[in-house]
Amino acid sequence: MRLVFAGTPDFAATALKALLKTHHTIVGVYSQPDRPAGRGRKLQPSPVKQVALDNDIPVFQPESFKAPEARQELADLKPDVMIVAAYGLILPQAVLDIPAHGCLNIHASLLPRWRGAAPIQRAIAAGDAETGITIMQMDKGLDTGNMLLKSATPIAADDTGGSLHDRLADLGGQAIIDALALLEKGELQGEVQNDDDACYAHKLSKEEGHIDWSLSAQAIERLIRAFNPWPGTYTDFEQQRLRIHEAIAIEEQSQKPAGTVIRREREGIDIACGTGALRIARLQLPGSRAQSVNDLINGGKQLLLPGQELH
Repeated sequence: MRLVFAGTPDFAATALKALLKTHHTIVGVYSQPDRPAGRGRKLQPSPVKQVALDNDIPVFQPESFKAPEARQELADLKPDVMIVAAYGLILPQAVLDIPAHGCLNIHASLLPRWRGAAPIQRAIAAGDAETGITIMQMDKGLDTGNMLLKSATPIAADDTGGSLHDRLADLGGQAIIDALALLEKGELQGEVQNDDDACYAHKLSKEEGHIDWSLSAQAIERLIRAFNPWPGTYTDFEQQRLRIHEAIAIEEQSQKPAGTVIRREREGIDIACGTGALRIARLQLPGSRAQSVNDLINGGKQLLLPGQELH
């Protein structure tokens, strides 16, 4: 089949690489316009655009599809299917109707559980036992189209936003290949979503990473894992912002106020929470790299001592 691929970040680039190994022909790639990045703020191609360039595939980067010329450009490619993964642009109905078999979306959630921008992190933060990939027939709603194929994976106790992202990216690449195989056989069937089961996975913000110590230790641990590597979690201590990279909830009922340091030992710093306690194992001080608590103590830093408070 003649495929058009639309995506922008690494998650989408993984699927594009998988599709390049199939017998299908990718006749064009759509990606967000280049953005400034790095210290020099130079314009950088997206991961998806870079894969396309490396494989001599024509790249299109419209700001939107409102202009008739942008839609005509897509129609001229005569796609059988348009595959969309974390593209970042809204596709109007006029675009969804162009490919012979419509637009298929690689979505990083077992729909309808998490619709929206950040399903991977929201699943971890909510304590979900599993997540996965849904190949969905796109419609004009936000992740509301019929479900065509699902591939599940358990969420491990030590999964982070980063580790789960990478696993789902690989799953997404295989799932879209499987879906296209079924489509070729005429066996790809859609299932309507139950809107009552849907949650909205809001876009991540740095402000959400500020730890609220009145929450349970389990909830805080999940947030730290979910927001690793981005946007990260942090707490304030004596006008310093401390970034928390690794922590585990422990069974301890302290009478001390939430946010108070209970003990500081080489295996971790224990902090009282609304329920239970959180053992910080790895953290980052302002102006320095992330380090283990053992290294912090070896460095002679006299901070985060028992009785001191985090906010």
